[in-house]
Amino acid sequence: MLRISARDIEALLEAMVAWEKIKPGQVGKRRVFKRYGLLGTSKDRVFTAIIYGVSRRRGLVDRIISSTGCDIEELDLYSLMLLRAIVYEKYFGEGETNIYLSLVKLGPNVIGRIVGKGAKEKIATLIEKVINVSYKPKDRIEELEFKYNAPYWFIHKLVEMIGWDETISFLEVTNQPPPLSFRINTLKASVEEVLEEFRREGYRPIIGRYVPTVVKIREPYDYSSSKLLKNGKIIPQDEASALASILLGVRPGMVVVDLCAAPGGKTTHIAEIMKNHGRIIAIELYEDRAARLRQLLKRAGISIAEVHVMDAREAVKLFGEEIADRVLLDPPCSSTGAIAKHPEAKWRLNENVLSKLVSLQRELLDIAVRLLKPSGRLLYTTCSVLREENEENIEWILHKYKDIVKLIPLKEPFSPGFLPGTMRAWPHRHEVTGFFYALMEKIK
Repeated sequence: MLRISARDIEALLEAMVAWEKIKPGQVGKRRVFKRYGLLGTSKDRVFTAIIYGVSRRRGLVDRIISSTGCDIEELDLYSLMLLRAIVYEKYFGEGETNIYLSLVKLGPNVIGRIVGKGAKEKIATLIEKVINVSYKPKDRIEELEFKYNAPYWFIHKLVEMIGWDETISFLEVTNQPPPLSFRINTLKASVEEVLEEFRREGYRPIIGRYVPTVVKIREPYDYSSSKLLKNGKIIPQDEASALASILLGVRPGMVVVDLCAAPGGKTTHIAEIMKNHGRIIAIELYEDRAARLRQLLKRAGISIAEVHVMDAREAVKLFGEEIADRVLLDPPCSSTGAIAKHPEAKWRLNENVLSKLVSLQRELLDIAVRLLKPSGRLLYTTCSVLREENEENIEWILHKYKDIVKLIPLKEPFSPGFLPGTMRAWPHRHEVTGFFYALMEKIK
């Protein structure tokens, strides 16, 4: 049984605050635990599980806190983190009971020391309310929210799109960890060579159902010591994502623009299909991501891709109009199709964030069309399952460029989208990340 002291709780709360303020959150957490002497200890593991758990269920945890009448917006960060940790441990914790009891008993003193005496009395009252609240879902969607750890608004949208039964199937699948997926770089290795290396290392690789150069494994994988990764023979990429470069229909010698290129799975795949002959303009907004993209291109043996650190919305100003045979646009999105890999992402999304994403996606779509040569093709993809980011954006761009852009129908290997001619991959139907595809051609 772990003995939890007031200093330990102080470290936990400080790490939770650092997780919120510093990105990536793991960096802030490690700094705090190192300063408190907890890094690498058994308490590190337990507290990290609490931090991850709160992050992944934050919306639900906050709903339970708010059900007591507490106004979360009025709380200082440390008091809020303490309440979140207590609620998480009460409803979802799988650790030792004494952690919950220690948070309840010692937490107010810690808050008093960090925030002030008045805060100690206030948090003690709030803790009393939180530990005595009996949260019960009010309707069927809240029941699913609690059971499957997904926001109410998101479940509501799913039900409207695919009905109750499929929504439950979607939520069940996306609450399970997906297999690790890699694309084999045929510029450097054959499929059989990579499969044999995986088997030699003790893994049980499975070839993808839809892309024959994708391999999947269920076992944990040591990325840091992987010779296959180091030598550029495999590249981490989901099968649904790998299909995009194939649908784009690139050929050697073409000029291709990848508007949102990092982390580089699609960029490297496009170069591979082009047999490293032609020109790829890879655009990335952030220098750190661009640096990792350059490293990946080097490992993969790709020489035709040039990386430009810039806002993709400025691409026409820099490169001019009608310069590309193909344009790939995989813009920033809600990642609601990839919540099995990033379960905390769904709690960061709300209607305001979604509206801003859609606005950016439409700006980038407009740029993509302007970059295309006549008869050039544009593939728009997202790892979102929301209509707003997918079919509604395509309807918007087709209306704006009526008689200039037409939709090229996609029929396989996944399901039809809600706009005829578009296509969707679903986690519960196809065992891949949720993905949307729309292929368009410039006709004038």
